Amino acid sequence: MAGSCAPRRMARHVWERRDEMSILYIDAFSGISGDMFLGALVDAGFAEADLRRVLASLPIGGYELAVRKEKRGGLEATRVEVKLDPKEKQPHRHLHHIEEIIKQCRVRKDEGQRDEGTKGRREGGTDKAIAVFRRLAEAEARVHGTTAQKVHFHEVGAVDAIVDIFGVCAGLERLGVERVVASGLPTGSGYVEAAHGRLPVPVPAVVELMRGHPTRPCDEEGELTTPTGAALAVTLADAFGPMPAMTVEKVGYGAGSREGRRVPNALRVVLGRPVAGSCADEADVVWLLEANVDDASGETLGAATEALFEAGALDVWLVPATMKKGRPGVVLACLAPEERAASVEEAIFRETPTFGVRRTAVARTKLAREHATVQTPYGEVRVKVGRRGGKVVTASPEFEDCRRLAAERGVALREVYAAAVAEWNRRRVTE
Repeated sequence: MAGSCAPRRMARHVWERRDEMSILYIDAFSGISGDMFLGALVDAGFAEADLRRVLASLPIGGYELAVRKEKRGGLEATRVEVKLDPKEKQPHRHLHHIEEIIKQCRVRKDEGQRDEGTKGRREGGTDKAIAVFRRLAEAEARVHGTTAQKVHFHEVGAVDAIVDIFGVCAGLERLGVERVVASGLPTGSGYVEAAHGRLPVPVPAVVELMRGHPTRPCDEEGELTTPTGAALAVTLADAFGPMPAMTVEKVGYGAGSREGRRVPNALRVVLGRPVAGSCADEADVVWLLEANVDDASGETLGAATEALFEAGALDVWLVPATMKKGRPGVVLACLAPEERAASVEEAIFRETPTFGVRRTAVARTKLAREHATVQTPYGEVRVKVGRRGGKVVTASPEFEDCRRLAAERGVALREVYAAAVAEWNRRRVTE
């Protein structure tokens, strides 16, 4: 079947592009696999005809794609199944083989006529697919003690994984998704038969992929999160945590290959747009880390605060508290982004005598930030500007710039600060 990487006209039931950012939330209540993710996107509006055109651009064959509705625990979901032709042998591929296959889509796309309105997003789909496979190769390499380029992908490098990963990335592009947030991933338990023999669940590659990312408990037994599913989630998600504030527009369910015993074997995706007055720069999900400390000196706590910032904390604060037996102490608290939470937590244990750290995912509403530079009689001062809904809400001169100029010019800090504010206000009026 011939075709470009994406059709020139979007199907009517697929979203039209808007000025607002679109968000996709991956609700992995029963785990995630590549085919579940792809099925959920199709269920949410990624047209089957578009999927088939996209896949036809890849130089692979020996398979048939089956798309159908199935029930999982009473939920209707879309099942996307890759049926391999037993007469055609599929090779074990290395990373460079898979990268070349995916790049062929970009070459064919560049040779034909394209819709300029979706040009950049389509090219991003191929880049994302390659990034997912590289992440997967790096995890497999760590498990097997080799390099990413030398990894034989076995099952992961088979046609079904290429279809799932490239199809998911293309689907996100076609649906106009600009931000992805994922829940913690339940990994399952038990054993699974693989090319290397019987492996514990979660399999070693999944454990490697989940380094620094949250898991969640689930009563269901078996392999709930596959290496392909984990690689897609950790590579494509901008953050992990609860569902962000959004106006829900589409919901899709992707069916797994089996029926769950306790939990429906399905993946849910929720597509929407930020609530009115917010945008991606004004809302996110971070981790709140807290530790009770009642046996540390002020010097120790001061050093710990600096260490947490160095480890990647966004903010750190100390709250006086009365501990058990009436002892005075403090609650050491900080905010950390998903990718730095593990490092910050390690710093808390290293720098303080605490025996435990509480971790809570919290949603933040914040001002979108940018910096401007103003010229004052004392020199240049950076001004931090906060916007909400595109409108300036506040502006504050950078303290360090003001302090440095005050020391250099021998004037009071408040004079430099006031001059920077006055110049910022004058510029706003003239603009």
